[in-house]
Amino acid sequence: MPPTRKGAATRRRIVEGAALEIREAGVFALRLEDVMARTATSKSQLFHYFPGGKDELLLAVARLEAARVLDDQQPELGALTSPQAWWRWRDKVLARYRAQGVSCPLHVALSQLGTATGAGRTVAAELLGRWQRRLAAGIRHLQGGGVIRPGLDADREAAALLAGVQGGVLILMTTGCADHLEAALDSGLARLGLAP
Repeated sequence: MPPTRKGAATRRRIVEGAALEIREAGVFALRLEDVMARTATSKSQLFHYFPGGKDELLLAVARLEAARVLDDQQPELGALTSPQAWWRWRDKVLARYRAQGVSCPLHVALSQLGTATGAGRTVAAELLGRWQRRLAAGIRHLQGGGVIRPGLDADREAAALLAGVQGGVLILMTTGCADHLEAALDSGLARLGLAP
């Protein structure tokens, strides 16, 4: 039975509260008592929505943070219909990760989940799959308009661009420098034949 509107709102409040706790104190300091205090929920409510406890809550936080990665790129990511739109998307991605700096809430949540159960891997695959499909759709749109060479494999080009972004983000998280991310984005768009 699907949750009621009130139940869905309570569940979302718990997840968002846990996400804020992780952003402020870190995942290793996350205590369910702090989440309950922040969200004005009882232990029975928390375990009603997350019977698996902390791990299930962390999975929900990881899904929330994954959705935010794509939401933060809108409306540009959903409207890659011209070379200028691609460059606006590039600028938005750079701005988001520069503002985020070395702290990545999604990475923090996923690293705590680990890959033992495959839950973290599943969330990452869902995010990257959605992201890649949107990039490929933008490439196909421009191929249909004759802007990008029709011989390019849209899925493969989207995968390469996404791999460059993720590599650049990892280097940014490690060094605090966004130069590699910028270079990956610029090279990926240049390969598509999209001049600034």
